[in-house]
Amino acid sequence: MIHSFHLVQMPPLRAVGALLRPPGPATVPGLRHMEVLAGMRLGSPVFSLQRMQVHRLAVFAEWSQERDLDAFLAHDRFGRRLAAGWHVRLQFLRRWGTVREFAHLPEMAGPADPDAPVVAVTLARMRLPQLPRFIRWGRPVECQIRDHPESTLALAAVRPPRTVCTFSVWTSTRAMTGMAFGRDHGADAGRHVEAMAERERRDFHHEFTTLRFRALSEHGSWDGRT
Repeated sequence: MIHSFHLVQMPPLRAVGALLRPPGPATVPGLRHMEVLAGMRLGSPVFSLQRMQVHRLAVFAEWSQERDLDAFLAHDRFGRRLAAGWHVRLQFLRRWGTVREFAHLPEMAGPADPDAPVVAVTLARMRLPQLPRFIRWGRPVECQIRDHPESTLALAAVRPPRTVCTFSVWTSTRAMTGMAFGRDHGADAGRHVEAMAERERRDFHHEFTTLRFRALSEHGSWDGRT
């Protein structure tokens, strides 16, 4: 089993088509599940074009084998478009929380080096009445992660009406967990801890999971860099 996370620019009409009808196991051999979402700039104003960038797709997928991903990128129409963008191939390490499509993953796949680079993916199905609270508590955390000196790439993505995803690459697990548990210094160090406490008080989501991965390989570039 392998996971992949992709970023690609695409004409808006084609992107909307992929959002409405994402590929699935019935049409793509070896694909277990795929989330197709519109890109979003972390910390952007609520009412802005940066909040939902339909032409910049983010795709998170689970595959039975790496060769299934290779075949998809080489031969599938949508896959060839993804191949023209950037993607990283991922080895699963840990899971917190549950989203139905990824509930089969164990809570821990094995030990991990706290000083090794790590990739974090969160996926949530929103409770729509809780959206104003989620934005209020979530936007400060978005800025915290976006501006953190140890995150080398951080972004979010959405699929209306209720799916939200974040993706971040960290120089080390130690740096990521330091942010998550409020061990950093500075005025904004407690933002993530405060937001999680508010979520525990009254959940923003129907389902929520955080997945941690080791990056196996990187392909292509995004916004002119790797």
